[in-house]
Amino acid sequence: MSTPSRETLETARRLHSAAIHLLRALRRQDAASGVGPARLSALSVLVFGGPTTLGALAQAEQVRPPTMSRVVAGLEEAGLVRRQRDPHDARRAHLHATAAGRRLMEKARDRRVDELAGWLAALPEGELSRLQGALDTVERVLAPGPRRRPARAPRRMIRA
Repeated sequence: MSTPSRETLETARRLHSAAIHLLRALRRQDAASGVGPARLSALSVLVFGGPTTLGALAQAEQVRPPTMSRVVAGLEEAGLVRRQRDPHDARRAHLHATAAGRRLMEKARDRRVDELAGWLAALPEGELSRLQGALDTVERVLAPGPRRRPARAPRRMIRA
């Protein structure tokens, strides 16, 4: 793999910064869900990524299993997640979002998307189509495949 040019490094720095600022700004909408950020993030993985084990959820969220156990316990207590024992391995359980968890997460995503759509609607003519072209490029760069070499185990793409 070749060394990135200064232009490539600057573009990567700006994209990284913009992504962080965008997510922080949209995260303000999450307070309306009544669920804390760690629980909302874990619920998002279950709603948009499907049922999984506690270990896999901890890995996806980049936390240790004991931390994820506490997060999941709170989600279960709130009726947003349920455990289902694996019929082939009694030591293993799969975590599923409940209907209430799915509704809560979908409403939270809708609030974020509505907020972002309002910002995009204020763009001058032509900028929205330029942004769409840039997003095509970003999605292509992030797509799994031979051009992309992850530094560690890849996370599942979650469309939240």
